[in-house]
Amino acid sequence: MSQNDDNAFAMRLESHFGDRVVRCFSKRPNSIHAMLTKTVARRGEAEALVCGAVRLSWRELHDAALRVGASLAARRIGKGDRVVLLLGNRSEFVIAALGVIAIGAVIVPVSTREKTPGLTYLFNNCGACAVIHDGALAELLPPVTHAPTVRHRFTADPCTGSEDFSILLQAEPLREPAAMEEEDVAAILYTSGTTGKPKGAMLTHLNIVHSVMHYELVLGLDERDRLAVVVPLSHVTGLVALMLATVRCGGALIVMPEFRATDFLRLAESERMTATIMVPAMYNLCLMQNDIGKYDLAAWRIGGYGGAPMPLASIHSMAERFPRLTLINAYGATETASPATMTLPGDAGMRGESVGRAVPCGDVLIVDEAGRELPCGEAGEVWLRGPMVVKGYWENPAATAASFTGGYWHSGDIGSLDEDGYLSVFDRRKDMLNRGGYKIYSVEVENVLVAHPAVIEAAVVGKPCPVLGERVHVFVSAASPVTERELSAFCAQRLADYKVPEGFTIQSEPLPRNPNGKLLKRDLREMLLRAGG
Repeated sequence: MSQNDDNAFAMRLESHFGDRVVRCFSKRPNSIHAMLTKTVARRGEAEALVCGAVRLSWRELHDAALRVGASLAARRIGKGDRVVLLLGNRSEFVIAALGVIAIGAVIVPVSTREKTPGLTYLFNNCGACAVIHDGALAELLPPVTHAPTVRHRFTADPCTGSEDFSILLQAEPLREPAAMEEEDVAAILYTSGTTGKPKGAMLTHLNIVHSVMHYELVLGLDERDRLAVVVPLSHVTGLVALMLATVRCGGALIVMPEFRATDFLRLAESERMTATIMVPAMYNLCLMQNDIGKYDLAAWRIGGYGGAPMPLASIHSMAERFPRLTLINAYGATETASPATMTLPGDAGMRGESVGRAVPCGDVLIVDEAGRELPCGEAGEVWLRGPMVVKGYWENPAATAASFTGGYWHSGDIGSLDEDGYLSVFDRRKDMLNRGGYKIYSVEVENVLVAHPAVIEAAVVGKPCPVLGERVHVFVSAASPVTERELSAFCAQRLADYKVPEGFTIQSEPLPRNPNGKLLKRDLREMLLRAGG
């Protein structure tokens, strides 16, 4: 399917997940495995996966996945069963994920930064029957008595207590992949859990197929593309936006085990990378490399980013360094199976800090606290709808009922739409500051600070004040020495006086994040209180 085919992305209204009516692509594969088999049929001998010394064609990757699927089926793992993938960015993740999906089982990718208590909760919450893990993480696995549903343990590196993953590759390939329905769950991805226990978002085949088709259409992805994944494959961006988008377009997936700016630039050059998606801090780290100009990155055409707005200073620096590169902001969440809005080619730096327009099959609604639509330009909570929005949370009907209304997912973000349908996201509802009656969006202050050449990342939190209610305090991760006075003066030239931070915590270490990579402002608030804030 090519975006040059006028009918390839035709849309129609359809009913899904009970009471939802959403726009859908009328011509689409009905499952992830069907998407894979189509790519194998037309691109069988082309390179599909590059990870260190491992290089597999689409036919070889498909064969390996079917062998894993057959081995799991022989162990009575089948349709609907949950298999945890506690794997870093490595070839085994890709092979295992496609193998599990081939038998109709559900993958549960988990961050390798998770600890034993969290793993115990996740294993039991999803009722996992098996886990495939990095050997180095074996000691973190909960004991059998604490996770009784886990019947099988497989390790990608030799270790005691788990079967070798290599054994799964020795079976004859699966002859009959499971018959899947579009609304069947393909993956359970646990949300960040910044408050309370994580919730398992149920991503269906319908959700994922539409997300990857959105990327294909908006980014113009095709078989010539070579996508690099440097964010965790266990995250929705790594899994859907990069790995499964590559399955859809038939290009090649370049897997980087761990991001380091110099290593990334070297890999991007040697593998002729054409596209990737990273967080803005990764772009900033690349720009800080003194020898960035020596790398031949002429093939790099798409630079996606998300998780935070890209500072205008970074956009201009990237444009200067890489004039052929198109930056694309993709805004979404686990609950939207990746993108809900995307900027279009040419938007970067021209639409302020907008996160773009709704994806072709999606809708964005801005509502007040009573759930009433607000007019253009007014700020309220962002609600998102479309075939990419998950059907709910695993075994959690109360959370599902509280987070979805008429097919719209309540994002918890505060934003507004302009007359052209471009969305601006100002803050998380719970992170907005109120200083003496003045509302302050922490994102605005953070974006100014990360434009300073010494700042890698910044996070604003409210410092309790008996007079004003809150004052602006900022935690800064700095790449080089910088003083509070310098940063305050930098902000004063660019922000209204009431928005200028009145307190700073400057450190060289990265700011705290949870296993999914989300910034933990809760921890920062606690640090501030302990310090006498």
